[in-house]
Amino acid sequence: MWIADMIVPLAVAGVLFYGFVKKVDIFGSFCEGAGEGLRTCGEILPALVLLVMFIALLKASGAVEALTGLLRPLCSAVSFPGECVPMVILRPFSGSGAIAVYDSIAAENGADSLAEKVAAVLIGSSETTFYTIAVYFSAVRVRSTRHAVPAALTADLTAWLVAGMTVVWLMNNG
Repeated sequence: MWIADMIVPLAVAGVLFYGFVKKVDIFGSFCEGAGEGLRTCGEILPALVLLVMFIALLKASGAVEALTGLLRPLCSAVSFPGECVPMVILRPFSGSGAIAVYDSIAAENGADSLAEKVAAVLIGSSETTFYTIAVYFSAVRVRSTRHAVPAALTADLTAWLVAGMTVVWLMNNG
């Protein structure tokens, strides 16, 4: 697998060679790009701090458990596993929080359970909506999310419902 080991060094050598041929100040360009990256990090940091604090607040306040309790009857009416509700609540805010919920679902219910299969599909078919919006909108200095949040949450809701229905259908007909 020497080819895989050589991809990054060859890419770096190629960039350096291209810069040398085109007579580009490679070091200056690198420093300029690094400085721009640091400025971008500084611009998106407040949004990320707010998001992390909100996630901690959701978990510590018991809001996740309260919402889970409220949504369980609705979920059981559409054959959606109630164990997956905390993941549905946390996924738009935190990928790592959703993965932690997934791990607990898999550990408690087993790998072949309906809840674990739905949770696995949810992890792969939904997005960390608020994190993504916070990072990308902050990076390009968009202050009004206008229709982006409702559209993204509608897509998340669709993913959650379709994930549950698809896994139930596949388990019953597969």
